[in-house]
Amino acid sequence: MSIGNIIIPIKIILLNHFFYDIWERKKLGDVANSYINGGTPDTQNKNYWIGDIPWIQSSDLKNDDIWNVNINKYITNKAVNDSAAKLIPTNSIAIVTRVGVGKLAYMSQEYSTSQDFLSLVDIKEDLIFIMYMLYFKISKVSSSLQGTSIKGITKKELLNLSISIVNNTAEQNRIGQVFKILDNSINLHERKYEELTLIKKALLQKLFPKKDGFKPEVRYKNFNDAWEQRKLGEVVERFDNLRIPVTSSKREKGITPYYGANGIQDYVQGYTHDGEFVLVAEDGANDLQNYPVHYVNGKVWVNNHAHVLQGKNKMVDNLFLVNAIKQIKIETYLVGGSRAKLNADVMMKLPIKVPTFNEQQRLGKYFARLDSLITLHQCKLEKLKQLKKFLLQNMFI
Repeated sequence: MSIGNIIIPIKIILLNHFFYDIWERKKLGDVANSYINGGTPDTQNKNYWIGDIPWIQSSDLKNDDIWNVNINKYITNKAVNDSAAKLIPTNSIAIVTRVGVGKLAYMSQEYSTSQDFLSLVDIKEDLIFIMYMLYFKISKVSSSLQGTSIKGITKKELLNLSISIVNNTAEQNRIGQVFKILDNSINLHERKYEELTLIKKALLQKLFPKKDGFKPEVRYKNFNDAWEQRKLGEVVERFDNLRIPVTSSKREKGITPYYGANGIQDYVQGYTHDGEFVLVAEDGANDLQNYPVHYVNGKVWVNNHAHVLQGKNKMVDNLFLVNAIKQIKIETYLVGGSRAKLNADVMMKLPIKVPTFNEQQRLGKYFARLDSLITLHQCKLEKLKQLKKFLLQNMFI
């Protein structure tokens, strides 16, 4: 599904109807008929925690997902009757007021919460519209809410929160539909991205030899030779001498990707390298366990925080090389303190296992296609999130 295909139903929902009703300023306390605080049953009483009533806490909710709650604990009716816990009706909205303030979730079933929640019960307006209006409003003010010891908001402060609501329920319904379509699409691409990432991780383990082995568990047909143990410097050339760092204030805006340790930082005029290369973070890596390694092809500008490598002709395929380097636990070879560094001499001595060049090419092309799919869903996901943010800021007052 493309972004364009997503925008089309949104336009149909909105543009086929014209609304002229004035939005009315209200308090949050006006949108529901009742409000219920939460409570925690005695954690030492096992009879309270063997039931089927969902009991949620702040950590069960996500910041950007108001429809899915990760329920981990269930309580009994006895806990509801004999403790501070309360049974909250279906179709209510659970709002975090203390630890994790700003998170909220729709609850389609009866449930109970910790004392860090206030639940809105028996909503007077269109439920989906109210969900997104609250998501927009509470996320805006949560950063400025302060409690005495922890960040939070009191029940009184929350119910007095100023909100704007259009009285036309048809308009409420259509605004809610827009964001529901977006969230469904965001969840779809998020799942696809996560699934493909896990698939790639599993395939790398199958298609590359294990630590002490020289043959992978799964291979393409007609490839049977053992992989060779080499040093990285034996199979690659290094082009660090062409790197040029440029401060952001002195960069001329252009179309050439400007690479640092963690990937693209900017787009500039000119280039330092032209061709097929593998970039490996030298220092400033933001994730030492999943060390930044990038494949590039074409004109790029590389600063002095990334090593520039290229496989020697007919010895190492660059698409294979990027994945082979990612199999090395580079973190163990780093030096320095808070800003760990991969020295060039150390890098060129890293152990790497390589099969025949033809097998490298097969593996390289396969993982390149898989990476393209992963990148596609990642890009769509980011665009959808940006679109949702834009619409939240422009469809609510």
